[in-house]
Amino acid sequence: MLRDGDGCLAAILSLELTLMIVTSVFSSPVGELLLGSFDGQLCLCDWRYRKQRELIDRRIQDGLGEEFREGTSLVIDQAKEELSEYFSGNRVSFAVPCLLAGTDFQKLVWDQLLTIPFGTTLSYQDLANRLGKPTAVRGVAAANGANALSIFVPCHRILGSSGDLVGYAGGLRAKQKLLELENPVKNTQFLMFD
Repeated sequence: MLRDGDGCLAAILSLELTLMIVTSVFSSPVGELLLGSFDGQLCLCDWRYRKQRELIDRRIQDGLGEEFREGTSLVIDQAKEELSEYFSGNRVSFAVPCLLAGTDFQKLVWDQLLTIPFGTTLSYQDLANRLGKPTAVRGVAAANGANALSIFVPCHRILGSSGDLVGYAGGLRAKQKLLELENPVKNTQFLMFD
């Protein structure tokens, strides 16, 4: 039988567990993704072996005031389910709640990425123009590259000004595969890898 003190302790422990950054790995058909949740929201879905892994992780941990702890959560389970549906061709949008951890400018760029429809692409210049900052192409590209919620915040839908595949944290092969998944007919032009 639980005493009141035990119930309070259990509630405190439960609250403490929800306010940590829980991480888990998801093996996708195009590479491993590191997923993270904080306070009931997905704060990380990024390529496990990207070049800026430590920088991105530190930004998230510093911004949220917590360290990573391996485990799982309802949000991570939902993200894994939605990613599985996406990769099997059965999902074109996501419902998992996301938490954007970055500067105000980065968040503006990431919010704009969320408006790009499934199966379409824009250039970095197009994205800068949409933000009303046509001369901020380099800043837009840097913010795009700092996105820690790959696929959910679709930075893979951004191409170079000539329509070429350029820079992607998961690698150009992963970017090509994501674009082909979203629009297999239109994106046959990206057949740079077999």
